[in-house]
Amino acid sequence: MNKGIDVSSFQGEIDFEKVKQSGVDFVIIKAGEKYTESKCFVKNYTKAKAAGLNVGAYWYSRALSEEEAQKEAECCIKAISGKQLEYPIYIDLEEKSQFDKGTELCSNIVDVFCKALQNAHYYPGLYISRAPLQAHISEEVAKSYALWIAEYASSCGYKGDFGVWQYSGSGSCEGVNGKVDLDYGYVDYPTIIKSGKFNGFDK
Repeated sequence: MNKGIDVSSFQGEIDFEKVKQSGVDFVIIKAGEKYTESKCFVKNYTKAKAAGLNVGAYWYSRALSEEEAQKEAECCIKAISGKQLEYPIYIDLEEKSQFDKGTELCSNIVDVFCKALQNAHYYPGLYISRAPLQAHISEEVAKSYALWIAEYASSCGYKGDFGVWQYSGSGSCEGVNGKVDLDYGYVDYPTIIKSGKFNGFDK
């Protein structure tokens, strides 16, 4: 099991050297939202890599159709192009407006986004809380991609396979001012991704 954090512009300036020294192994960085790259993605990516951390990325989805999911994926691919990421690239699904559309569309949004990344030789995944995962994502789609599940409890109650568990949304970490999300990683993604030449490691 590896310790991780996930960060966005909300955390401001981060001392990734201190993050690494605190025992954190991986960081998942917000790459963007809808059709816009996050302003601090490149800076956070560069500093995290320089500190020797394993890095993944997530894209906050606001897609309400398969067409919008495809466009979000294209924007995400543009943002992560030229970078090497040891952890998956996740679509972040958490908007009520999406869940209100029902299981079929939510599953299709995830599938369209992740297939677009797969076709570009990236290793895709889904970030989602456990309850909406079980209520709004088909079993087939849940099994098809890397799962990063949020559940703020003493253990993750999801019965299927998952690779990362976000167990706190209000943790603390050396090098980060204020609160930060805390994660545990259970899958050796760096080995899988590097050996499969995904996420820029074919270059």
